[in-house]
Amino acid sequence: MKSVPLKAYPRTQSRRGGARKLRATGRVPAVIYGRQAKPQNLEVSAKEIGDLIHHSVSENLLVDLSVENDARARRLALVQEIQHHPLEGDVLHVDFHEVTEDEKVVILVPLETVGEAAGVKNSGGVLEHVVFKLKVRALPKDLPEQMVVDVSHLELGKSIHLGEIKAPAGVEILGDKNISVISVALPRTEEEEVAAVAEGEAVAAGDVEMIKEKKEEGEEGAPPARGEKGAVKPGEKGAVKPGEKAPAKGAEKGVAAAPEKGAAKHGEKAPSEKKK
Repeated sequence: MKSVPLKAYPRTQSRRGGARKLRATGRVPAVIYGRQAKPQNLEVSAKEIGDLIHHSVSENLLVDLSVENDARARRLALVQEIQHHPLEGDVLHVDFHEVTEDEKVVILVPLETVGEAAGVKNSGGVLEHVVFKLKVRALPKDLPEQMVVDVSHLELGKSIHLGEIKAPAGVEILGDKNISVISVALPRTEEEEVAAVAEGEAVAAGDVEMIKEKKEEGEEGAPPARGEKGAVKPGEKGAVKPGEKAPAKGAEKGVAAAPEKGAAKHGEKAPSEKKK
């Protein structure tokens, strides 16, 4: 990757609301960090950084950063992250990662395809782009701006795996070599689309039933769930030990249960039924 020059300045607006005032002057806040020095707040021209992004195939940029009044005339840095306005797309903030020429770095590189797959052209298949960025490791000068894969030979039902992608000289592709990156598959039939929709509706209905069941557990008359108010925990007063019968109503706090009408007292025989 070829480095491009970029001018930067020590940041003057650092308090709350300073970033908005800074952008009003045509500059955007930035920060540079790395092993060589402590993080430093900077500001760069919004137009200059915008032009660099516009003329690059990706936002992976290697810059020769010259900071005004800095002890070092040149600082090699990678653009680590760019924050954009969600609606207008303007650059809001830039992160620079300072590197050295002999230090290998790891970045994510966009994956692009060229050619028309044979399975799409001849068999009516659909090209499925499974992975859109590849993680690579290389020296700054060897870093690619993007990785390009030719899919012309790809037949229906076939895939290109990570291990089959040839990396440029000095570049190492990281990750599981067996991962499918690009494939050609048959398009879904109308029946498959209907089945997929029906399956989604069935899952949604199952969620509703589950919610209904949980609601019924807390309704009046339903036994309280464990941990809910009214549930008796093991060891607490009133809890029933294994093998014992539940105490009769009113037997709590040492109060004996009142004998029912007609019940025999202890030691007495039950009265016989009246003869008709």
